[in-house]
Amino acid sequence: MSRPVVVIISPGSFAIPSATSSSVELVVEQVAKRLTREVQPVVIGKTVKGSAASEVIDGVSYVRVPASSPQAYIRKAARKLNELRPALIQVENRPRFARHLRRVHPNAAIWLVLHSLTFVSRPHIGDAELRRCLAAADRIVVNSNFLKEQLIRKAPAVRGKIAVNHLGVDMEAFISRWSEEGRALRERKLSELGYSGKKVILYVGRLIEIKGVHHLLQAMPQIAAQVQDVVLLVVGSAYYGSGRVTPYVQKLYRIARQMPRHIRFVSYVPHSEIAAWFRLADVLVVPSNKKEAFGLVNVEAMASGVPVVATRAGGMKEIIDHGVTGYLVDASVLNKELTPWIVTLLQQERLVRQLGEESIRKVREQFTWERTAERWLALYRSVPKMKK
Repeated sequence: MSRPVVVIISPGSFAIPSATSSSVELVVEQVAKRLTREVQPVVIGKTVKGSAASEVIDGVSYVRVPASSPQAYIRKAARKLNELRPALIQVENRPRFARHLRRVHPNAAIWLVLHSLTFVSRPHIGDAELRRCLAAADRIVVNSNFLKEQLIRKAPAVRGKIAVNHLGVDMEAFISRWSEEGRALRERKLSELGYSGKKVILYVGRLIEIKGVHHLLQAMPQIAAQVQDVVLLVVGSAYYGSGRVTPYVQKLYRIARQMPRHIRFVSYVPHSEIAAWFRLADVLVVPSNKKEAFGLVNVEAMASGVPVVATRAGGMKEIIDHGVTGYLVDASVLNKELTPWIVTLLQQERLVRQLGEESIRKVREQFTWERTAERWLALYRSVPKMKK
């Protein structure tokens, strides 16, 4: 018996697969190739110069259509569905796409997968239109209980069709800094950077205000006063794959100029190379605001054996166990409590290792891509057309 076809419609904003796309494309790529034992995934993405109109990678079929605008992209994707005849259509992070597909494919099984609050909130969409879009989906899958709760607040009628599936990490790529191999790789890169013997604080992510990077930079004078051999590595940029400098990034640069020996900015690093940077850290700091739905960087650091100090907000409360795998700080006292927890870790290597190794254990149990894929397949089995 042939495997049922699941068509996954990516947002069309970035190339897929690609090491320089957003986290949405990364999630799709990582999960899709782990579904192939039971379903035949077909991923629709945007046409990119130099890429084939269709190809198979890791058992996943990638089909690309022009994306001159979101409206043109979803119209072309909808027409492709007539050829592909899927048992299930899965729309990634674009509620309006689900509503459009319901109009042109009224009898199809359509699921909407949401990765963040961005496209279910103003200014992207109003509440009334959002409710119509959510009603068009047969099922809605989100990456955290926090995101589920936020959706229910906006559209109580969808409560019964929301499922939560946490995201994951590739344990083979994110090698523990405490393993023999990880230790050697870490020391080599620290030496290349000129940071051998330094205590390393790491931030990885976009340089935008809601990520709270300024809180970390503002804490650095207090941290350096207590831990003199500390360096903060800020890895990321304002936009995916771009080094464009925004007014907010300029503000961060101004703060950092006061401490040139202790703060270093690293321009955008493709995801295929990011594991090497996580291994360097004694602590990852994630000072995001209350709207962070999940935060892949949390589990990527944890897989690397690195404890996380993060805001007690959004989906991060579901990932980090306070005092076990890292520390959580209330957003209201971030400027007061961020420094003490970071300093505590920098001054106690045994504690860093204890929390780091507990983090690895938790990731293996809950946050691998294999676990995420298993949960997806269990959800798929509820669709009549996909039952064996």
